[in-house]
Amino acid sequence: MTAHHRTRRGRPHFHCLGIGVGPANLSLASLMHPHSSRISHLFLDRKPSFGWHDGQQIPGAVLQVSPLKDLVTLADPTNPFSFLAYLHEQGRIYHYINAQFDAVPRQEFRNYLEWASHRNSNIVFGEEVLSVTFDGASGGAFVVHTGSRTLSADNLAIGVGSTPWVPPFAEPQLGTSQFHVSRFRELAGDLTARRVVVVGGGQSGAEAFLDLISRPEAELPRQVSWVSRRRNFLPIDDSPFTNDFFMPCHSEYFFGLDRPTRTAFNSRHVLASDGITESTLRSIYQQVYVHRFTGEAKDLTSFHPNREVTAVTGSDAEGWRIRLAHNDAAGAAEWLEADVVVWATGLRPGPMDFLDPIAGRLERDGDEYRIDRDFAVRWDGPPDRSLFLQNAARGQRGLADPNLSLSAWRSMRILDRLRGTHTPDQLPSFISWGPESPAGTPGEDR
Repeated sequence: MTAHHRTRRGRPHFHCLGIGVGPANLSLASLMHPHSSRISHLFLDRKPSFGWHDGQQIPGAVLQVSPLKDLVTLADPTNPFSFLAYLHEQGRIYHYINAQFDAVPRQEFRNYLEWASHRNSNIVFGEEVLSVTFDGASGGAFVVHTGSRTLSADNLAIGVGSTPWVPPFAEPQLGTSQFHVSRFRELAGDLTARRVVVVGGGQSGAEAFLDLISRPEAELPRQVSWVSRRRNFLPIDDSPFTNDFFMPCHSEYFFGLDRPTRTAFNSRHVLASDGITESTLRSIYQQVYVHRFTGEAKDLTSFHPNREVTAVTGSDAEGWRIRLAHNDAAGAAEWLEADVVVWATGLRPGPMDFLDPIAGRLERDGDEYRIDRDFAVRWDGPPDRSLFLQNAARGQRGLADPNLSLSAWRSMRILDRLRGTHTPDQLPSFISWGPESPAGTPGEDR
């Protein structure tokens, strides 16, 4: 059911217009869909069709969070856009249960997200937002200029996702033999007898390394080296109390801390969200064992933790020479030779250049736009006109902000603001995050 929008100044006008349709805004669109008759809304994405890390959907890769942390379930278990609803509609819910997956295959979850985007008539692909302005007349409205039309909205929800990041010195060299892991499926097909270096000690680097060393013997690279700044190839901390960092009450507590404390926390606990699944580490170790002791490719692998890549020289034709600096040996340099370099160096929030016309009116918090408790950017405009920001406030909301764990909760907070309602909170953590009050009761976390 498509929302009935009004017209203002000859333009289609919506109560809320979304920019970007990754998992974050797709969650909001899914929760908003049952309210289409009361809240007119539309979500736009410049991509011609839905995609989610399509370039690194490596066979065997799994989701690192529970399937209950889908688009809607933790905020509205009855919503028809849940992962279970997807399995049921596809006719394979019993097969999924019987498969007894320890973790959801990532390709399956990606297909679920695509399914949700296709069945939502309030989502439009292939339409790029070029700029956003604000018209202060008649109560005020955001004016959204796309490549094909102009629309307006009382509120905006921005969820543009993330873009690949590599060290600045590597950017000019990117191509077919030096590339970000987000293009792994496209560019890492045939690396037979080639020297490959994978840079990055997180899950994406581990999956790329495992794929390379698990190929049939006739298709194996000559050598695969793995480099990481971390002191070892470390597992994700998926223990129960650490997972309480990914509850709404901790996000609220974190939001109230000062910036230096928040920054230190994110650095100290990075393995709560950016470590490697133990099953992946175990598979890598077992593959290395087989190659080293029972197979022919005894020198296939080499591991270089606690090192940082400081330079790469060479060319596609001649190969690459990679300079490593050891974190415990200042001034000492090591070198690796490679035909191919795979940068598994993470993602950064995507650019929001379309906000440039109003950027001077938006408050900043370091490198981020400053948000309030409902994820609306603080600005000098009317208080009843909000610009919500999804998945771009890690420094203010913590490790969970770019993670799937709190997407549904965050989207419901935004929807509540738009509806003027309050969805009851789930019970808080067993842990008292804030200081105790004088009376000995837990301090206020919100």
